[in-house]
Amino acid sequence: QVQLVESGGGSVQAGGSLSLSCVASGYTYVGWFRQAPGKEREWVASIHAAAGVTVYADSMKGRFTISQDNAKNAVYLQVNSLKPEDTAMYYCAACRFGCSWYRASDARTYNYWGQGTQVTVSS
Repeated sequence: QVQLVESGGGSVQAGGSLSLSCVASGYTYVGWFRQAPGKEREWVASIHAAAGVTVYADSMKGRFTISQDNAKNAVYLQVNSLKPEDTAMYYCAACRFGCSWYRASDARTYNYWGQGTQVTVSS
């Protein structure tokens, strides 16, 4: 089975920062999602591999930054000023076929998913 490799999660105090990494190459676009306890999966942001264009969920704008390093075949999610409500399992996902950039916010357009990396923010 094809899976994405993620890393970078951990436990931090409120106000801290984390950088999450995802090894991904050969995809049309890559996105980050998160799921907190008792809540549904939530889209965070996506990046178009070829164009380098990024798009964010309205609620994620400001503190979240998605980027890529093609030389390292990596996609990153930088999260600043972390809050307790950011506590969640963060997932990297990628689309390789049947992709539609304008629907990158839709989890159904992604073909491959990582195992998730836990982010825990304490007050």
